[in-house]
Order: sequence, then structure tokens, then C-alpha cells
Amino acid sequence: MLELEDIFGHGGPLERALSGFKVRREQLRMAERVGGALTARELLVVEAGTGTGKTFAYLVPALLSGARVLISTGTRTLQDQLFTKDLPLVASAIGRPARVALLKGRANYLCRYRLAGAEQAVEQLTLMETEAPRGGASRSMLARIQRWSRTTARGDLAEVRGLSDSHPVWGQVTSTRESCLGARCPEIAGCHVALARRAALESDIVIVNHHLLLADLALKEDGFGDLLGSADAVILDEAHQIPDLATQFFGANVSSRQVETLVRDLRLELHAPAAGGAAAEPALRAVEAALQGLRAALPGIPGRSAWGGAAGSSAAAAQQLIEALEQLAAAFGAEDSDAARQHAERAAELAASLARIAAIDELEGARTLEVTARGFALSLMPFDISARFRSLVEARRGAWIFTSATLSLGQEFGHFTGRLGLAEAPTLKIDSPFDHERQSLLYLPGGLPEPATPGYVAAVIDTAVPLIDAAGGGAFVLFTSHRALAQGAALLRARWGAAPRYRLLVQGEAPRERLLEEFRADGNAVLLGTASFWEGVDVKGEALRLVVIDKLPFASPEDPLVRARIEHLTANGGNAFRDYQLPEAALALKQGAGRLIRSEDDYGVVVICDPRMRGRAYGRVFLAALPPMSVTQDADEARRFLARHAPRRPDATRAAAAT
Repeated sequence: MLELEDIFGHGGPLERALSGFKVRREQLRMAERVGGALTARELLVVEAGTGTGKTFAYLVPALLSGARVLISTGTRTLQDQLFTKDLPLVASAIGRPARVALLKGRANYLCRYRLAGAEQAVEQLTLMETEAPRGGASRSMLARIQRWSRTTARGDLAEVRGLSDSHPVWGQVTSTRESCLGARCPEIAGCHVALARRAALESDIVIVNHHLLLADLALKEDGFGDLLGSADAVILDEAHQIPDLATQFFGANVSSRQVETLVRDLRLELHAPAAGGAAAEPALRAVEAALQGLRAALPGIPGRSAWGGAAGSSAAAAQQLIEALEQLAAAFGAEDSDAARQHAERAAELAASLARIAAIDELEGARTLEVTARGFALSLMPFDISARFRSLVEARRGAWIFTSATLSLGQEFGHFTGRLGLAEAPTLKIDSPFDHERQSLLYLPGGLPEPATPGYVAAVIDTAVPLIDAAGGGAFVLFTSHRALAQGAALLRARWGAAPRYRLLVQGEAPRERLLEEFRADGNAVLLGTASFWEGVDVKGEALRLVVIDKLPFASPEDPLVRARIEHLTANGGNAFRDYQLPEAALALKQGAGRLIRSEDDYGVVVICDPRMRGRAYGRVFLAALPPMSVTQDADEARRFLARHAPRRPDATRAAAAT
């Protein structure tokens, strides 16, 4: 049997099978610790710096262990990469074939039962749409789905050409946890969700995403079996996302759209050929009236704000909606139809969630209201999930391995492990094998105003432009707010005019993946982005050689969730800045700066414009979180570094690439 040292070493199966494979002692070290945790069924928290090769470092011991392993990733894109590329390659290379299943959330699969009633739903949708072409498009897409449904084996809607998850038909042909009939469904024998779950339960390795994992952990969301209960080990990649996602899943949310969808589904049920229950129509009208009453009682200004719950001015309206939903649940719960009873359960759950949001103690969680042009959402976010998360982990005996490139601050993992109640978990920090001191430079410019100054974004752009010119493009300019992003884009366009030297790509003007594809293909573009470009973005090679960060990414204290958490920590004798705001911002900065060096051949400069990096004592915390880059405050040195590593292309070529 091959040893890990042989597999990851020179001349080993991975080097033979994978073009460009690099032998790294850091990767072997991680694999050995992961293998030990799998064997002992222990907890392990691993920070693996960029370039460690952490994916193979957990896949190889997972395959060798013979255990049933659940691998959870941050996105569906990473799921697909593991399923279609990484796992087959590793399994073939080391000669350890395995039964592997890819499992997505139920909203990705066709629901045959809902498809059967979708024609009527689409007709109603067409009547509600103001533009006739959109209704025609809905009917055309529905016909395409119906044809595809007769041949598909997996029922994954990603197979349907031209169908996005924002298309109006998507929600008509998929189920939710609330709308699924489960074992009572007449289409259960051919249910794609049930078949996918069954395949997962029969597999050696199951690849899920964090949303699905947490739904299974927190909600037992589908009634088809406990996926976690059948696993010997759980490996969570991109684990830095888990604390915030778990907070969402352990909270509660009620939106006007959920209530409207429930009412719509019930009306379809009432008008089905075999349905009775016309006596329930008054209950439906009561819910609609109560929903409108709550909508009118809530502030109508778009955006997110704190909600007073039981103590607020909208308390009476919320209570009326709770009672109307409870009455609706009672009315439909008495029906003979399985579907009607299922809808009754949905109504009862919505009533219970709204009651929980309204009644929670101010010291237990934050209540927020988000208003959009289409409706509103009321949410509860608990302040502390540590005890609940720890108890759920401890209830499932087996290995739990959390890994990411950004879990620690300096040498400390306490902020991450503390939020999940895993303070006693063994930790391992593996530094990046890249030579950051040689490959990169951290530039901290002087002379910029304080970030709250009205002209701050202009000063950032003034700082960035000479550096972009020195680099010949190939830059990310990352902002901490959408307002600053819009200002920065306007300033750059005004400066560069109608014929810019570099192609300018701006978040929000095209889908994220398309922007990244165009950035990589261009080679000299300038991309402006906010939070979604601070992490999960991998641009290797010359296309990215400059990352400009406008300011330290402290969460806005005006955000109702942030403000509520600060008040909670302060009320309990804590130091909100030290224990919450500072570590969260330092980890976010670590993510943003990590976009630059993605391989041994990358070179570039990270620029942090915020003068607080040098002017405040806590700047040391941010510096300690970053890779060990060389540091300068000299603009000329930064420009020389960029010019030295810029692609040697004639200006005419650059200009042509920008058009």
C-alpha cells in the first residue's frame, strides 16, 4: 500500500498523473494530519495558506481511509470541480476508486408533481406580468422543461439550456422544504431529490455545499433521511464561511414573498379538479389582508433596518398575520388532500417563525427588516450559536475537519473556533509555500485623508492610477461599499475618457463569472469590485498584478445586525471592537489581499490606502494577518516593482486589447 509520502513525493502517482504538480512538504504535512484525524475520528481545524494544495491534501487521505466522507464546499462551482475533475483524477492516480455522489439543494432539481400543475401556474403568472412577451417566454420555457423532463436522468435544472434560477418558471417547477409533499407525494417513485439522496446514501464520498450541509444539520430539511448520520467524517472546505452561514440557519426568516407563494399554491390547490375546501377561501383572504396590513405598518424606505418586534409600532399587525396564518393552517389541516395538509404545515411554520422573531429577547438576537421594491423580509439572527453548533457536532460521532486559507489571526484560531463552540479543537497552521517576500510588495501610501473624508474615494483613485499605469493594467480595485464602487467607476471613466487605455470592468454591469472570464482573457484590464470579489476569486498569472484596497473592511456600525451585536457584546461586558469588529475586518482584509499571489510565478503589489494601517495601534493586527510581504511607503518603489514585472507589450497592443 502506498504511503502518503510516496503519493505526494517526487515520482509519485500525483506527479505522474497531474501536469504541473508541485511537490510541497506543506501539502504532505496537511495530508498526514488530516489522515490522523480521520483515523481517530477527531476534530481538526487547518489553515492552509494559498498554494498548499489543500484539496488534494484532504482528498487523498479521505480516499485511503475507507470511511464514508461528506465533503462540503462554499459554492456549487467548487462542488462541480471536485466531482468532475479533482476526485476522479486523485482516485485514478492512487488506484482507489470510490462511489461518489454530487448532491445539490432541492431547489436545483425538477419537481415532477409541481411540473404537472405548472401550466396553470404559468397562465396565472402570464396574467400578472405586465409585458406579454414575458408571459410568452414563460410558456416557451415551460414547454422546453417538459420536453427535457422526459429524458433527464438526474433532473438537475442546470441541464436546461437558457434557464437561470432567476427565471419566473424556475420556482414553478421546483419544490421547497415547505411545499414538498415528501413520502405522501404521488410522484415519489420518480422524485429526483429522493433519487439523488438515495444515491448519496449509497456512496463512499458525497459532495455537498455549506447551505445543504447546514440545512441537514439544523433543519433535517427534507424528511428523506439524515445525510450526516450516515457519514463517518465531514470535511468542510472554505470553512471560514461556516460561522456566518450557521448563524443564518439557526435564526429565522419570514418574507412577504413566502406568504404570497403560500397563498398562490393554496389557491391552485383549491381550484384543482379533485379539490374541495372552498370554505377555506375566507382564511386565504384573511391572510392576504393581514399581510397588507403588516406591509403598511412597516417603514417603506428600501434598505435594511432594525425591527422592534413585539415592542414596535408594527407589533399589532405582525400579531394579526400570525393569527391569520394559524387559522389558515387549521382550515387546510382539516382537508382530505395530502397537498392541502402540507400547505397547512407551511402556514403553521410561517406563523411560528414570525412569532419567534417578534418575541425573542433583545439579548438573544438581532431582528431586522429588509424592504425592497417587491416586498419585505423579517429576520432573526442569534448572537451566539456556539453551544448549539457544538452540541450538533458532538451528537454525530466522527471526524470533523474544517479547512480554509483564512481561519487564524497571527497564530490564533480563537475567533473562528470560539464562534462555533470548538475552542478545544486541535489546530494546524500551514503557511503558504509561496515566497511572498520576493513575489509581492505591500504598499502603504502616505498623505491620504481619513476614510470618512468626503474626498476619500477621489484620493484612492489618484493613488491607484499611477500604479495601474506602472503595471500596464492587470488590476483589481476593491471597495468596501457599493457607493464607493460607483464613485470610483465614475471617477476613472471621467479621467480616462471615451478611449481608455485599459478595459474597465465594473461589478454589477455583468455577471461575476463573466467579468472574471473577460478579465483573465484581456490580460490588462482593470476590475472594480466589492465584497464578492474579496474571496473565492482565483486569477493566476500576469492578468492580475496589482490589488488596490480602498480601506480597512470594518463592517458598517450603521448596519442593524452589526449595531445589535455591538450592543449585545457591550451589555455583556465584552469589548466589541477587540472581540468582534477588529478580527472580522482583519480576516476580510486577509481574504482581499490573498487574491494577488496564486502561484509560484505570480508577482505584484497590494496597496492598502487606509492611513489607519500606519496611524492606529490596531494596524499591527492587520499586518500580522497578511502574508509576509515586503512593506514600503515609497510610491516610487511600488511603481518600479510593478514596472519590473509588467508584461512586455507595446502600448498599441494594450490599446487594442482595451477596445
